Amino acid sequence: MKLAKAALAIALFFAPALTAGAAHAVNIERVVSPKGIVAWLVQEDAIPLIAMSFAFDGGASQDPADKPGVANLLSGLLDEGAGPLDSKAFQTALDDYSIGLSFDAGRDTFGGSMRTLVENRDEAVRLLKLALTEPRFDPEPVERIRAQILTGLKANEYDPGDVASRALMASLFPDHPYGRPSDGTPETVAAITTDDLRDYFNRIVAKDNLTIAVVGAIDAASLATLLDEVFGDLPVKANRVGIADVTPATGKVIDIPLSIPQTIIQAGGKGMKRDDPDFIAASVAAYILGGGSFSSRLYEEVREKRGLAYSVYLGLVPLDHAGAVFVGTSTRADQADAVVELIEDEIRKFAETGPTEKELADAKDYLIGSYPLRFDTSGGIADQLLAIQLAGLDIDYINQRNDLIAAVTIEDVREAAARLFTGERTIVRVGQPAS
Repeated sequence: MKLAKAALAIALFFAPALTAGAAHAVNIERVVSPKGIVAWLVQEDAIPLIAMSFAFDGGASQDPADKPGVANLLSGLLDEGAGPLDSKAFQTALDDYSIGLSFDAGRDTFGGSMRTLVENRDEAVRLLKLALTEPRFDPEPVERIRAQILTGLKANEYDPGDVASRALMASLFPDHPYGRPSDGTPETVAAITTDDLRDYFNRIVAKDNLTIAVVGAIDAASLATLLDEVFGDLPVKANRVGIADVTPATGKVIDIPLSIPQTIIQAGGKGMKRDDPDFIAASVAAYILGGGSFSSRLYEEVREKRGLAYSVYLGLVPLDHAGAVFVGTSTRADQADAVVELIEDEIRKFAETGPTEKELADAKDYLIGSYPLRFDTSGGIADQLLAIQLAGLDIDYINQRNDLIAAVTIEDVREAAARLFTGERTIVRVGQPAS
């Protein structure tokens, strides 16, 4: 099947990009199958490729409290044998037909993607349906994928960025699923059983918590049939555990000793969920302060003027049950206190005064101009459509988004900055103590 693989590679490379803007509106169709499965479709017949992205509400937040890592382990196993096909046979079929099939566990969703040439659609549908209805969990692939995860977890024990991230999430969200490591710990992953995997699968994989986006050479009628073939026999309702909304706990400073050349600094504070009416203005504010790479306020003050760090970032993280702001950088141990103080000072000043008119204009130009880059492949478009649905946004959001950014005023950004950046953050530093 070398020709099929080459054709898929070419299709993925030349898959047409969409330009998100009023002059090039994107036509997104809402498709409902006879069995009630809903998907958003962008039909594009120029390349014989179909890209599907889908997600089930749940994710790592639905892991058992004493066994974080179940969803992550499951995500590595659904393409490792299903129905009559063991792991080798399933992987061989994917390879022979050049079908891309993968699964991923986020904090709030358990998702997957399928990429296939039109000529191999029937086989792709068959394999995806088997993965979602008859997973095998045979001993050999379970132990092989478990071993891979355990190797990564052991390595992460010495990764300062991972150490800082885990400590920060645990501190921001104590006694909440968000505070648990989404990929588990060596102890919890080692203890996961096949029954744990099946229990999670049976609780989460269902029709009522399913979101789907499809891009490619397929019309609405054909997609409706495909949706029922793949998803129509799933259980009607999921059995998820209720997750409480939570506000990040702030005000702590956590120092973790580790013998490394640089001190890793991460901080987190209260943010906004995606459905907050100020979220667009807040995203502009966050970009100006710390998301604009070489042009951000923090980069200018920390890197350009003082040379205290190579890079520094700040961004919003809107989760389903919490909103947070994260900050990160690294510096020499003897400069860590000064860097933290400088970052906190700049955040406070931005909360009080907001941006300049030039900063706002430059940010809007970049955010508007760069948006089409998110839609440079069929798979990328499908992923974006899925994210828009999961955020609860309108089906025409792609065509509205740049106008929403353009309409943000300096007063909007100042109000959002005052909401976002007033107050304390929890700070984690990993590295050698300053001598």
